[in-house]
Amino acid sequence: MTRLLHLDASPRPGRAGSHDHGSHTRRLTHHFVSRWRALEPDAEIVYRDIGATPPQLTSVEWIEAEFTPAEQKTESMRAVLAESNALVDEVVGADILVLGVPMYNFGPTAAFKAWIDNIVRIGRTVDFDLQYGAHPYVPLEHYVPLLADRPRHAVLLSSRGGFGFDQQGPLAAFNHMEPSARTALQFIGIGGFHDIAIEHQEVGGEALATSTESALARVDRLVEHLHAEMTTTGVPQTA
Repeated sequence: MTRLLHLDASPRPGRAGSHDHGSHTRRLTHHFVSRWRALEPDAEIVYRDIGATPPQLTSVEWIEAEFTPAEQKTESMRAVLAESNALVDEVVGADILVLGVPMYNFGPTAAFKAWIDNIVRIGRTVDFDLQYGAHPYVPLEHYVPLLADRPRHAVLLSSRGGFGFDQQGPLAAFNHMEPSARTALQFIGIGGFHDIAIEHQEVGGEALATSTESALARVDRLVEHLHAEMTTTGVPQTA
């Protein structure tokens, strides 16, 4: 049984195509999960809407609690870390992370960055020791990703007001969304990374419609690819 973590980071509550002023990223994540359920009805889906309820920001109390040894943590420190621990547990338990994140001002939403800051945890998702060398996922000395114990994949489904932000596009250098997410998630050991985006949101019309249909078709192919790999080998491979 596959375990999916379905996360929406858009503050828009509805889905584009179904609701007025709905979210394009929510449409993509819903499409991915619906297609996966059609292939695997028994798949376990954990849903978290950080667009509606953003995670807490890193605070001095959070930092103090995080870096206090476990045996010295007070009840208040454990309370401060409770939400972060829950977020980490969801990531650790997932085989595939389905992440709906719109691009705002060339990067992810504040809620998504807060989520990243809550799941990158020394001793929980990444470790540091001077005895460690570089890891294939993390070419940094002394860090080891703790979620590299088994294959995990992240699927980042995004939307952009403009266009040309893909890796080979003319505005690729302005795209701080996918590169930052890939770096953070691979840093903790999520080796598979896939990204699909809808563009032309500000222009609208035929350009947006074409981009949307292309993105939905790419989601379909990605679902089929990952599901086929997991069914035949139990190990999804990067598309």
